[in-house]
Amino acid sequence: MADKIHEANHFARDQERRITAATAIGMNALKPIVHFQVSMLRMWADNIERFAGNYEKGLEETATAVEEQSDKERVA
Repeated sequence: MADKIHEANHFARDQERRITAATAIGMNALKPIVHFQVSMLRMWADNIERFAGNYEKGLEETATAVEEQSDKERVA
């Protein structure tokens, strides 16, 4: 009886070790993929910020040009 309990406990611990090892292998395989995805998201966010800055700059330049044009029309 004691041998069966000992054998069952040993079998359970062995399964836990295998599951733990498989999980560790899977996580180690996913780590570079996750890092790549994070770097792609950062690059995407940087490009959106750059686009927004260029868009605002263009709006400011357009507004300035319109103001100058309207000022010239008032003077004339």
